[in-house]
Amino acid sequence: MLKIDFHDETNSIDEAFIDLIDRVLTFAAEKEGIVGENEISVTFVNNSKIQELNRNYRQKDTPTDVLSFPMLEFGEEAMEFQDEELPRMLGDVVISVDKAEEQAEEYRHSLEREFSFLALHSLLHLLGYDHMDEQDEKNMFARQEDILNEFGLERS
Repeated sequence: MLKIDFHDETNSIDEAFIDLIDRVLTFAAEKEGIVGENEISVTFVNNSKIQELNRNYRQKDTPTDVLSFPMLEFGEEAMEFQDEELPRMLGDVVISVDKAEEQAEEYRHSLEREFSFLALHSLLHLLGYDHMDEQDEKNMFARQEDILNEFGLERS
């Protein structure tokens, strides 16, 4: 099970977006075989705040669309989820509402799909996926597309 704590620092996110992202991430967690009690937080911010976080944590002084802050360490092996008594905190997701709006327009798809893509992308990072090399990038982006398509959020 995945418990998601949402925080909207922009006071602009409609409850329907929160519900959609909750459903997409819960669906993705099931597809990824996550069992037991697991938690993440999803925070919506503006470009100024995400630029500050990007500068402080990644030494990149520009706004970005989404940041992931994993709480778990991953080795060479895929992470296995087992039922445990205590909830496991997977990490934090921070989404720039400004960037999501820009990218939805740029890629000519709905804001719903963009928010869902960014949240899913970040969840996969929390689960150990990355895109540091070409093969990892292909695997991660294919997984994202598969999950979004199966959920019913195909590219328009």
